[in-house]
Amino acid sequence: MNSFTSKNIRNVGLFSHAGSGKTTLSEALLFNAGLLSRRGKVEEGNTVSDWQPEEIKRGISIDLSILPWEWKGCKVNLIDTPGYADFVGNVLGAIRAVDSAVVLLCATSGVEVGTEKVWEYISRENLPVIFFINRMDREGANFDEAVEELQEKINPRATPLFIPVGKESDFRGVIDLLHFRALYFGKEGKVEEGEIPEEMKEVAQRARENLVENIAETNDELLDLYLEGQEISPSQLEEALRVAIRERHIFPILCGSGVENKGVDILADFLVDFAPSPLERPPVRGINPLTEEEEERKCDENEPFSALVFKIISDPYVGKLALFRVFSGKISSDSRLYNASRGVEEKVGQLLFLRGKNQESAKEIKAGDIGVVAKIDEVYIGDTLADREHPIVFPPISYPEPTYMAAIRPLGKGDEEKISQALSRLMEEDPTFRLYRDPDTKEDIVYGMGDIHLDVLTEKMKRKFGVEVSLTIPQVPYKETIKKPAKAEGKYKRQSGGRGQYGHAFLELEPLPRGQGFEFVDKIVGGVIPRNYIPAVEKGVQEAMQEGVLAGYPVIDVRATVYDGSYHPVDSSDMAFKIAGSMAFKKGASEAEPVLLEPIMSVEVIVPEEYMGDVIGDLNSRRGRILGMDPQDSYQKIRALVPLAELFRYSVDLRSLTQGQGYFTMKFSHYEEVPAQLAEAIIEKAKKEKEAVS
Repeated sequence: MNSFTSKNIRNVGLFSHAGSGKTTLSEALLFNAGLLSRRGKVEEGNTVSDWQPEEIKRGISIDLSILPWEWKGCKVNLIDTPGYADFVGNVLGAIRAVDSAVVLLCATSGVEVGTEKVWEYISRENLPVIFFINRMDREGANFDEAVEELQEKINPRATPLFIPVGKESDFRGVIDLLHFRALYFGKEGKVEEGEIPEEMKEVAQRARENLVENIAETNDELLDLYLEGQEISPSQLEEALRVAIRERHIFPILCGSGVENKGVDILADFLVDFAPSPLERPPVRGINPLTEEEEERKCDENEPFSALVFKIISDPYVGKLALFRVFSGKISSDSRLYNASRGVEEKVGQLLFLRGKNQESAKEIKAGDIGVVAKIDEVYIGDTLADREHPIVFPPISYPEPTYMAAIRPLGKGDEEKISQALSRLMEEDPTFRLYRDPDTKEDIVYGMGDIHLDVLTEKMKRKFGVEVSLTIPQVPYKETIKKPAKAEGKYKRQSGGRGQYGHAFLELEPLPRGQGFEFVDKIVGGVIPRNYIPAVEKGVQEAMQEGVLAGYPVIDVRATVYDGSYHPVDSSDMAFKIAGSMAFKKGASEAEPVLLEPIMSVEVIVPEEYMGDVIGDLNSRRGRILGMDPQDSYQKIRALVPLAELFRYSVDLRSLTQGQGYFTMKFSHYEEVPAQLAEAIIEKAKKEKEAVS
């Protein structure tokens, strides 16, 4: 791939709601750039960007793909991103790597939930946005409705630069409002200039006036000319539009069809002419780890090297590939790499450019470009790579907390270590994937953004690392406690020919306030139990607490007081007093009105107001207690306490309930008594499982 200066690079992200045609549009762009002899199709599994088996199987994008292509002397680094909410981690990584965004809308569906979400993510990074209304050739395509929705739901400054000529199967061209000309589609994406249809001239004139007015409002000099009724030249409009796009004052709307390769060349031209180069974006700010002061890096290859890692690809054969965006300086294949985020240095492996899965060696990668370093160990997503003498650490990439959980179990014997390694590598690739070992249930719990997310990860484990696992609903880490005081005696006496065993202890058990844990009190007087045996009694109590008295769950929030007992000068031992303590606890706890406890989670659900009633009703059906509601931007935040047992599949249900617009966070709050009717069923089930094992 040719070397390009920062001025001639365009880093563009392709974003949309799922199924809007990003991958198909990418294929058309690559084809028109001369990189493909024929365009692949998603349904045939032969596209450049969706090359992984999991993507081909489902017909959706799962990982981001870098698709560089050359157009009119510029290099366009296009990043195709997934549209499904389960794979939002790739979207957020791509946003940090690009200088502008193309947001696709389907001409029949208009603004969807995914459109609004990516707009929100993109706006946080203050990226310029170009809208492309795709699938204009489809039955039911409606350009005007899509534009109205964009202006109402996204931003009123979304402004058409082109309007369609013909509709649905008769979609045959566009009117270029800036230059007031018609552009008609020929074969294989070719564009030919022609006359504006007579019947469209009035509509086109009104649309052009609206465009000129919007552009003029962003530039004082042009505004004066406009108000004075003077003609503004196309070159003046172009320059003002370029600035207005860069500064997010105008969000241009284009249209076309990726499937039919219509309007694709126009989009390519527009990206080269109007999307900002890395030089036109603001300097990137970060913290110098040596001085802890804020610094900035300009896009200049003579500045100290700095780059952000926005994606990791782990491969058991090739090793780790780190995808990074260079913000300043340059890196060559024979240099050393300093990870300023972790304070480690290692030799640069092979430098590469990627196009889908295809790799091309690179001697150096300069400011403004996107590249890959292979076979590197201590590099992770969100890390800043920098010049060791001039270190800087950029803000890490912010990801949502995963809330969909499942217990992971090996299907093969002896695979535990391989599974552990596979999970570690997958977590390096995907920060929205987490692993947690539950100390109570002894289960490995994986967290993801949804069921499809975790299913894909298990398929990757099998394909990449050769291990098979199953996913099940996790066990609830129930606990037990007591509700009233009780006293009990534990006496262990054994005589078997030789030295016997003798331990004897009296315990008083009392419930403690929730969250107080375990307290052991020694009230032995007069040496009825020698001091050296008291720890053994405590140990016996603690072991019995772990086994529980109702359903085998650990007992919590109890004070155990040893207040009396006896011993034998020859036969007493630590073991005997440990057993005596255990016996006393089990007997006393069973008489102290034992109850089952369940974990209660503090939940915050963010939903549009129109879904609030349905969501509250659903939370109530899950035994939730609503604590309050607070407005949050255009949404409502519902605060509630909900049992964990009711939340294992809540992320999927909430998405369905709110048409994908709701999301939630949760954290552990406290333990609470399980309602008697439910507790009875849980205890009965636990007893049957115990009998089955024994």
